Amino acid sequence: MRQFKTIIIDDERLAREELKSMLSSFPEIEIIGEAKNGEEGILKIKEFRPDLIFLDISMPGMTGFEMLKKLENIPHVIFVTAYDEFALKAFEVNALDYVLKPIDPERLNEAIGKLRSKEENDFESEEIIVSRKDKKLTTDDRIFIKDGEKCFFVQLSDVRMLESDGNYVKVHFGKSRPLILRSLNSFEERLNGAYFFRANRKFIINLDWVEKVDNWFNGGLQVELKSGDKVEISRRQAIRFKEMFHF
Repeated sequence: MRQFKTIIIDDERLAREELKSMLSSFPEIEIIGEAKNGEEGILKIKEFRPDLIFLDISMPGMTGFEMLKKLENIPHVIFVTAYDEFALKAFEVNALDYVLKPIDPERLNEAIGKLRSKEENDFESEEIIVSRKDKKLTTDDRIFIKDGEKCFFVQLSDVRMLESDGNYVKVHFGKSRPLILRSLNSFEERLNGAYFFRANRKFIINLDWVEKVDNWFNGGLQVELKSGDKVEISRRQAIRFKEMFHF
């Protein structure tokens, strides 16, 4: 069984002790350190290079989110917080889960289960070390989105398309359309091209949502998504699309 070197970062000593006690029943979790704030957390992560961190969000001096932004290589992250309204700008970190305090044992077991599944799906050779910051995101990943006072923790399989809107990107899932201050190009860089396709200058589509493809003007294509949305694929991108699907 693989051991996951783990650091707990929380400003409350009793919260750290409780979590350590609960994690003692998981033989794959090896607690190698703890920190009481973000600055200490950064030092411990750089020193011990953990596989996993349990991270509180609301801490004095530096929030958990601010701490993550200061890291070059981010380990697996499970947020542990007393508040459900916190969120992180999309794609800053590929978090495994978001567990509320007081921690329910079954909920913790579910989070550890996601860690196991993630490792099985993302198995990499020990000779190849890949920064999680550079890892392309697939439909199996989840992202945090904050739009004003609204926060979302979204499975990328539910995101049918992303739309450029000035200096923002509109993320389409369900009936929601939150806006993120970010370029569509930055999203394209983080998304795995086997799942998400740049249709034109304004749209990226989730290929799993494509239901119908029609020829369009000037050698382009038009796709209809399962939601009924229709998106034009530019002539240049239509060539790539046809090559991908051999038609």
